[in-house]
Amino acid sequence: MNATPAVWQRLLLVCAAGALGSGARFLVALGAERLRQGAFPAGTLIVNVVGSFLICLVMELAAAGLVTPTQRLTLTTGFLGGFTTYSAFAYETLRCFDERQWKLGVANIALTLVLGLGAGVLGLLCGRRLAGG
Repeated sequence: MNATPAVWQRLLLVCAAGALGSGARFLVALGAERLRQGAFPAGTLIVNVVGSFLICLVMELAAAGLVTPTQRLTLTTGFLGGFTTYSAFAYETLRCFDERQWKLGVANIALTLVLGLGAGVLGLLCGRRLAGG
């Protein structure tokens, strides 16, 4: 790969932002664990819903020219890539089913889908409003 200094700079920004996103996910999971009642994976649900809102907000702002391509890449691929986690969602849902906690597993799927898409719609609407559209 013949990478330019600008590509290396973006790579470092994405890596640093990904580390921050992973740290933020850890802190959310830690906080959710303290509040947890039962086996419901609230931390993963929270980061995925918040991440759905934020990625849609950032992408809408980028489409309006209010976020630069480097900022978009850093925030979405970097921070939100480290913050959100489909793999944890899949594992925790399957764990619910494996432990025969059918209602929790189905609730996790339904809540993640509905709240994630709903948060995405809110992110788009907020982005459009902030962009003046």
